[in-house]
This record gives sequence, structure tokens and C-alpha cells, in this order.
Amino acid sequence: MRYCGREFSEEELAWIRRLIAERPDLSRKDLSVLFCQAASWLKPDGGLKDMSCRVAMLRMERDGHLVLPPPRAKHTKPYKKVRTLWALEQAEITKNAGAFDLVFELVTSRSSALWNEFIDRYHYLGYKTLPGAQLRYFVKAEGQILALLGFGAAAWKTAPRDLYIGWDKATRRKNLHLVVNNARFLILPWVRSKNLGSRILSLASKRLGVDWQERYQYRPVLLETFVETQRFQGTCYKAANWLEVGETCGKGKLGNSEGEVPTKSVWLYPLCRDFRSQLIGAGP
Repeated sequence: MRYCGREFSEEELAWIRRLIAERPDLSRKDLSVLFCQAASWLKPDGGLKDMSCRVAMLRMERDGHLVLPPPRAKHTKPYKKVRTLWALEQAEITKNAGAFDLVFELVTSRSSALWNEFIDRYHYLGYKTLPGAQLRYFVKAEGQILALLGFGAAAWKTAPRDLYIGWDKATRRKNLHLVVNNARFLILPWVRSKNLGSRILSLASKRLGVDWQERYQYRPVLLETFVETQRFQGTCYKAANWLEVGETCGKGKLGNSEGEVPTKSVWLYPLCRDFRSQLIGAGP
């Protein structure tokens, strides 16, 4: 049976059940860590995929395959809407895009709450925690925040992207981490500067690979994003040389909720010339 992109055998399920029965002192986190260590379920940077394992075990319990020990404490709290003076709407900025000396600043633990607040206030999707490996940016000029970007885990499957790459299921499972999703892009509503969006996207595509390598010890080769067709045309992505490769069929990021999300156009941006050979496993 498959959970979180991994096949679990009956022997592995029996091992988890036995561990729960024999070690009632173990927490859910302990169980996920022990399983990942025993099964060598690792992230591309060599770390344990214990968060994915915990999600998988919760779904196993939901489907009746095992009974987990009760949670020790709530580790995830719902987002609390924070409103500060730092994110108040400001005077309109109409400077030409080429005149900005743009600086990309990585979001840190200290600046994370401010990034969340801007996104929650001014992005039409609001704030949601980005899944998996991720990087977030403030885009500034002269110390003033003009825009925000968020990159996270790629969609589990989407037919237009997978067809463009030439992926089968097994190769997609193996190499999906090499695709990064541009999950949030917000130019603040008081910033009105023609072509600023495409300029930011172009600079971001040059910056992201280096920052991702530094944080996660591997380099992605393809960017993806999804543009809600009823709201936007993807103009800034097109101007930044992203490729529109088709439309989704409303199944959501995990591909399992047909009809629950709006149809979106799928856009891709290769980060290197041999991206396809790397994604289909032929090597760089």
C-alpha cells in the first residue's frame, strides 16, 4: 500500500504494530524516527523523512491498519492572524521596474512572522504553511519590501508537467525533489511598476538554485507554478520565459480531490539545459 509516495509492505506494517505493542513508552515521533532509520527512508540531503512518516502513519491509522499511541501534545497550532504596523498598506510606488536595485533577502526565523502576515493580508490565497523543503524571500529596494516569494515541494503529479518531462510513475517518485514549486508570488498592492513581476521572476530563477544547494545540499533543475485561469493569465511568467504546458483537471496538489479546486494553467521554468536528462535519470 502507498502512503506519502512510498510503498509499505505487510512486513513493515507488522514491524510497526509490534513496535507499538512492545514499546508503549514511544511517542509518535519516536516511532517515525525508528522506522526511517530501520528502513533507510531518507531525504535527498540524507536526513530522515520522519515528518512524511508521521503523516503516513496517521493515514494508516485512519484506514484501519494500526492504532497509534495517543499524541503527547499538539505540535502544530492553527495560524493565528497577526496584524502589525509593519505590514500596513503604504503610499503608492510607481517607479520604473528597471530603476529598482532589487535585493533578495531569505526569510529567517526572526522575519518569518512578517512574511506570513504580508501573505495573509494581501495574497488572494492567504497564508498556509508551505510543504516540505522550502525557501521564502522578501524582495526589497532601498530597504523597502516590494514583493514576496515562496518556494516549496512540487505537486505529487500533474499530467502536463509529467508529459513534458517524459516521466513514468517510478521515475517521478525518484526525482520529484528536483522540481520546486513557486507556491506564492506577491507584489504588494501599492507597488505599481510595469514589468516588475517578470524581472523578479528572472532574478529569482538565477538565485534559487544556489540558495537551495546551500540549505539542502542538492540543486533543483526545474521550477513549476500553477496560475488560476479565472483570475490571471500568467503574463509575468510568460514575460520571464516560463513555459505554459497545459492545464490541471482540478485534482489539487496531491492529485486526489477532483473537482474541489479551480482549474489552473501549468507553467515550467528549466534551471539548466540538461534538466530533462536529470529528471528522467540519465544523469547530468
